[in-house]
Amino acid sequence: MKAVLTRVSSASVTVDGEVVGAIDCPDTGGVLALVGVGKEDADDAWQTMARKIAELRILDGERSVVDANAPVLLVSQFTLMGRTAKGRRPSWSDAAPGDVAEPVIARIAEELRSRGIEVQEGRFGAQMRVASVNEGPFTVLVEA
Repeated sequence: MKAVLTRVSSASVTVDGEVVGAIDCPDTGGVLALVGVGKEDADDAWQTMARKIAELRILDGERSVVDANAPVLLVSQFTLMGRTAKGRRPSWSDAAPGDVAEPVIARIAEELRSRGIEVQEGRFGAQMRVASVNEGPFTVLVEA
């Protein structure tokens, strides 16, 4: 499992002209979490990823999402699992199929919410338009 976590002051996901998830947090900052699920991920990788999203100290002042009571916009992105070592076309063979990945993303969202975190989400499997105002910029690649 891989994620790109970006510190943002706002972010949104639009599907077919409708905003399906958005965070606006100019004071505390928030996190846009793009998460890719791999077909070889350990059964508990989702727990590790949820913990990292919640607890990594990547917000202003070295605070975590939990410390700052900051929101998260969680977006599934299978393309993070793409391999680009050979040729000119990425290979998606490491990505988990949708019927496996969708419940994993849902578990991550549920775990974050159980910690009292506001979680907005994209729409799994949809063609999404993701917009963000990055702060810093501060972006990290996380693996679980």
